[in-house]
Amino acid sequence: MNNPTKYYLFLDESGDHGLGNIDPTFPVFVLSGILISEEKYEILHQQFNQLKNKHWGEKKVILHSRDIRKCEKEFQILFNLDIKKDFYDTLNKIIATVDYTIIAASINKEQHTKMYGRIADDVYEIALSFVIERTIFCLDDLKDKDKILNIIIEKRGKKEDKKLSEHFQKIQSRGTGYVDSARLKSYNIDIDFKDKKDNDNGLQLADLVAYPIARYILDVERANPAFEIIKDKFYTKNGKRYGLKIFP
Repeated sequence: MNNPTKYYLFLDESGDHGLGNIDPTFPVFVLSGILISEEKYEILHQQFNQLKNKHWGEKKVILHSRDIRKCEKEFQILFNLDIKKDFYDTLNKIIATVDYTIIAASINKEQHTKMYGRIADDVYEIALSFVIERTIFCLDDLKDKDKILNIIIEKRGKKEDKKLSEHFQKIQSRGTGYVDSARLKSYNIDIDFKDKKDNDNGLQLADLVAYPIARYILDVERANPAFEIIKDKFYTKNGKRYGLKIFP
């Protein structure tokens, strides 16, 4: 009997999931998922580490989208334009060539509260349901006969993580609108919460793709070079981009 193929789903977000004070310039919440096999993750892990070692040696560095864009913390070295070009050329090549699939969900919080009120459902939980649902669709399409799924989420706090874990258990037991619980359970899904200081390269890739997705949703016509690099990575079936759910 062959061992099942292990897949990871790394999740990170762009934007605030709160509905209290919505920023009119950035009213979206995006949950981005990176679906990748264990074998392909090792390639990503090694290539990200090579990039880090080249520029920072043994120093522990976390590839964080905002810090890179703002040239903050360790990324102040990017004020040197030669280093910046070399760094981005290598990073973009890794993001473009490693074999993974993006499955993301975006929620416009202004429209969401207009439709459902201020006591509307938690946008993170809604987005998680969408992403898990479409991840199952994608896994069903893959040729591996036996597959298991490990969902990895960055820790946000004890209260938030407990709430999210409970929501995941509900999804497992009840299913979603399009995926029943038996189908979910067939993938032996487990969920892990990791700290940022764990320096997980899969979570860092999920972070790096989240912001370009949010910018694309906010203004499709605006120049978005980072999105151009990842646009062919979304889960697509019959010419339709199922890997990007936009709600409502």
